[in-house]
Amino acid sequence: MIYDLHAHSVFSDGVLAPGDVVRRARAHGVTTLALTDHDSTDGLSEARSAANQEGLRLVAGCELSVSWDTHLIHILGLNVDPDNVNLQNGLATLRDIRTQRAEGMARQLEKHGIPDAMQGALRHSANGIVTRRHFAQYLVELGHAPTVRTVFAKFLRHGKPGYVKTQWAPLQEAVGWISAAGGIAVIAHPQRYGMTATRLRKLIQDFMECGGEGLEVVSGAGADDAVRSSAALAERFGLYGSVGSDFHDPELGWNDLGKFAALPANIQPVWTHSRFSPAQGQA
Repeated sequence: MIYDLHAHSVFSDGVLAPGDVVRRARAHGVTTLALTDHDSTDGLSEARSAANQEGLRLVAGCELSVSWDTHLIHILGLNVDPDNVNLQNGLATLRDIRTQRAEGMARQLEKHGIPDAMQGALRHSANGIVTRRHFAQYLVELGHAPTVRTVFAKFLRHGKPGYVKTQWAPLQEAVGWISAAGGIAVIAHPQRYGMTATRLRKLIQDFMECGGEGLEVVSGAGADDAVRSSAALAERFGLYGSVGSDFHDPELGWNDLGKFAALPANIQPVWTHSRFSPAQGQA
């Protein structure tokens, strides 16, 4: 059994249609896949149809944007009910925030000599949700940088021309939306936030007080020390461990579907959780 519980499609900032994500996952040996688009569950219907055809179990998921302290944190919701009203209202709120941020980014880029950035980014979005990646794709198209990663470094990170400070959902609200939808809340890629060990422990404590139960111990082609550090945190706090590629683009081989280290044996897998059952997310 190969679980990949973190993947994106064109319904957020991925480049493949949901059905193609499923088919690629199956070709890579994945037996259980969670589609976790940012602030959206709109790709699940197509993914579910493909999963039924491929004989792959699809877990309904999403990845929520959260503001905690001064950090943007991503919280995965695994095995959620995509029809839950509380969850969908929360996702709609986050999409509104994304739109406001995108408009602000477009204004910032125009001040730096890049007009029509909003329209350009929208051309790269499948459903009108504009992410930083869509702006990056547009700037690569214009020749401002050779790769998406270079655009992020030159234009979209803190202190760069296209950066817009954004207030996302509070941690308690986001975990509450996931819980209301019957899902399991998991902190995504904890080692990527650039926190001190003390701040990361405080985040986990606050997360657990809100009802969060999981930590993504293995994320993409994470370094061995990152896996060890995350595993130590999961063990210390009694959190379920999750694994996922954080797949976006087949050209980025470092985080392809199903290609990551195994969950350390001493960590309780999130798929053994009582709410990680076929009831909500089974294809």
